[in-house]
This record gives sequence, C-alpha cells and structure tokens, in this order.
Amino acid sequence: MPCLTAIGSVTVCEINRDFIVAEALSDEQARETYGKILGVVFSPVPFQSDLLNNEQVAEQGSGEILHASGLSALQERLLKSFKWFLPSKEASLLTDLNLQGVSWHRHKHILAFISGPNHVTVRDYEDSEVKDPCVLTSESQRGVKVLEWRPNGGKTLAVGCKGGICIWSASYPGNAAVIRSGVASYMGRTSRGSGVWWTMVDILQSPNGEEVSALSSSFTIWDVAQGSGTPIRRGLGGISKLTWSPTGDYFFTAKFDGTFYLWETNTWTSEPWSSSGGYVTGASWDPDGHMILLGFSESTTLGSIHFSSKPPSLDAHLLPVDFSEIATLTGSGGIEKIAWDASGERLALSYKGGNETYAGLVAVYDIRRSPLISASLIGFIRGPGDKPTPLAFSFHDGFKQGPILSVCWSSGWCCSYPLIFRSHLLS
Repeated sequence: MPCLTAIGSVTVCEINRDFIVAEALSDEQARETYGKILGVVFSPVPFQSDLLNNEQVAEQGSGEILHASGLSALQERLLKSFKWFLPSKEASLLTDLNLQGVSWHRHKHILAFISGPNHVTVRDYEDSEVKDPCVLTSESQRGVKVLEWRPNGGKTLAVGCKGGICIWSASYPGNAAVIRSGVASYMGRTSRGSGVWWTMVDILQSPNGEEVSALSSSFTIWDVAQGSGTPIRRGLGGISKLTWSPTGDYFFTAKFDGTFYLWETNTWTSEPWSSSGGYVTGASWDPDGHMILLGFSESTTLGSIHFSSKPPSLDAHLLPVDFSEIATLTGSGGIEKIAWDASGERLALSYKGGNETYAGLVAVYDIRRSPLISASLIGFIRGPGDKPTPLAFSFHDGFKQGPILSVCWSSGWCCSYPLIFRSHLLS
C-alpha cells in the first residue's frame, strides 16, 4: 500500500520507499533520519503565503527562463525568456497552470523561490553560519512570475517579472558583484553576520513592459552584455508551456487549446500534436532527452512521447502512462503539476481537488524506463499547516543517494524532502 501521512502530521523524507513522518515541523526528526545519511538538514523556510494567495496565485503562469546547456558557446552566454499577451477568454485557465516558483542551484545546495508578488527568497544551506534566508526585492522587480539559476554562471539568479528580467548575483567582502553601467542596483536583505549579500546587477527590459513568463507569444534572445533582446515571433503564439530537452536537441511548446508542438533545434522545424485530455499542465524530459512526459488538465493518465530516431528526426509516438490511483484513491479528475528528477527514477505530481483524505497532497512515484515508462506509487507528501496545498515544486539532484523535492505550500512554508532510495549507497 502507498504511504499516506495522517492528517495533522507532516512528511519528513523518504527512505527506501517508506515515508518518515513527524507530528510537526522540526529539524530534530530530520537530523535523526536523513541528516545522518546526507550530512545536512534542509530546514523549512517560512514566507508570507497570504501575499501569494491574494495577489499572485490568481494569476499564476507556467514557465521557466530557459537553461542553455547543450547549446553553442554563443547561446551559452545568452539568457532566454518568454513573454506573452493573454487573451481575456483564456484568463480563467491561469489558476490551473504551474507557477515556476521553486529553483535549486544546479551545482550548489542553494534554494530560491517566489515568496511574494515582488519578492524572491534565497536560502543557502552550504553557509553554516547563516540560518536565515535572504529576501531579494527592488522597485524594478514587480509581479514576479518565474525564476531560474544561470546554469554555468556561479551564484547568479534570473527573476522574470513585469517589464523584464532582474539578474541577481552573490557578492563577497573584497569581491563585489559587477553591476552593469547605468543600472540602479539593490541589495537583498540578509541576516546579520553573513559574509555574503545579493546584489541586483542588471535589468533586461522587455519591449513595451511585457511580463516575462512561459505563457508566450514571442521568443526573445537576450544579449546580456548589451541588456537588450531580439524577439522571434514565427509560430510561437498563444503558448502556455515550454521546455528544452536536456541535450538542447528538442524544444517543446504547448498551447491553451490542447495542441502542442515538438521542435527540433537544428533547422527549427516542428510537428503539431493534439490531445483529448485537455491542455498540457506539465511537461518533463527524461534524463537522456529521448522522451517527454506530459500531464493534462482533464485526465489522470499522463502521456509519454518517445522518439523513434536520433535528432533532428521528429518521428515520435505518444503513449499513455496509467496513473489510475490518482482517480481511484483521491477522487481527482486531472493532473495539476508534475516534476521528474534528473535520474528519471522519481516523479512528483499534484492533482485537482481530491477527497478529504487526499486533498492537497503531492504524490510520489517510482519510475522505470525499459524502454517504456512504468510507474509505481510510493506514497503521498503532506505539508504543514491547515489544509495546505502545493503552489510549486521542483527537484534538486545534488546527492547520489537520491533527489531532494522542494515544495512551496499555501500555508507559508517552503519544505524540502530528501527521497533516499539508492540503498547500496547508504552508510
């Protein structure tokens, strides 16, 4: 039977398909369980969830500032973002889409998440002297929709908001971050005694003050050195979701009407697809970029697109992946958000509604690819507080023993859950 944390308790971690629980949020339980294995405790980070609930959740968008891995040296130096104009008839769909509000640094144990309409919170778990997070905010950073760490640029964070992208970098005593000429800089609020502070070093302004999000009607390549962007508008209108493959060979886009497109990035040709299960609510690539897993708004069955040939071929097949427990156990009728860890072995998903016992949980699956996808439900993660629901979540893949799943809960906590399942690596 899948693990289910009782109402009133909270999930701590997974250890070999068993979820450890506690009566309340506490670092003590974490130290006694996964702390002994990983050598670190990921303390929960509080934030003002009422700001998000009242001003931002009603206008959530799905998206991400793009990773540049697998691209050319020139593209590696560019940040990529997406902007959109949303027709009024589609505005009601926004509450169902994934807010890209949680991001782990690719190479360090540093977590960033959207903590308010104009705020981003950064928690550095590698700095043992700093227990409190740093809050990043400025007059230029309004209506935050998305954030992402620069893949190979040290401690640099891009924050997509209304009017463009704010770029923050870590500064150190004697080694302050370089601010682009003409940019009015701001420093993040951090705890006393910290030797590190965060500085806003650049603002990439979008044309006409458009919002930066993955709900896109144009594709812009940003020249970071010049602080300007060039929009490319061919065939990229009305987009609700987008993501690069890990190798950069393919590019996925989805639209509000339920159609979605696979692009190959050699000649930038595409193939259209459609679904009877509603519009795409989540899309995650497997580690090798050979397949992509899709969630749909009106279905508890996910779809997996498998490529039958090597890039740049677009020959592919869409196959169903059954997640029948979501309907039978929870009473839900559709997938809300999905996240797949970099090893391809753990999948997290949230769902619409649900009965009293299962409402507001995050389901965790063991995934096998041989070569088709098979899924086994491990259990459900329950957050802290009164009737919490997941606002956003993502994986951190910095440990050999398994990934870390971080979830921003509506109750005002960002909690991290180690999923430890590689038993031959445990001490």
